[in-house]
Amino acid sequence: MSLTEIKDAVNKLSASELAELAAFIRQQDNAAWDCEIDADFAEDGRLRAVADEVRADIGKGRLEELP
Repeated sequence: MSLTEIKDAVNKLSASELAELAAFIRQQDNAAWDCEIDADFAEDGRLRAVADEVRADIGKGRLEELP
């Protein structure tokens, strides 16, 4: 199914069906974002070094809470 076909089908949805679809898409997007964050901070993730540095700074008392 092409994107154009999907858009055409979406235009035919009732208001309640559209709301249900929007909720589903938000769920899918949130799940994808969660997976990306998990991967970024995993043992070999691209942001792991940053997290380790922050933990070290916390352990050494070098961070202050924001007001």
